[in-house]
Amino acid sequence: MAEIRAHIIVSGRVQGVGFRFFVMKIARHLKLKGWVKNLYSGKVEILVEGEEGMVDELIKTLPVGNRMADVTDLNVKKENPRNEFTGFDVAY
Repeated sequence: MAEIRAHIIVSGRVQGVGFRFFVMKIARHLKLKGWVKNLYSGKVEILVEGEEGMVDELIKTLPVGNRMADVTDLNVKKENPRNEFTGFDVAY
């Protein structure tokens, strides 16, 4: 499968509930690269690259994976990868 890059904005109750660390754990398990960070708006931003099927798996997990979070919307834009990441981390 092809490698892709996805820029994801997650809305809902996603700050202060361990959501970034949940995303990091799943992304690393799926061997994805990139970062996740909180935005001042209360949303969470994810920039991820990897095999398309694994990126899609991450996207499917976001609304249901963290019991403490309440995801109300996902805005996903897929792009060509730039291969600029070496791992997946929480960004600040």
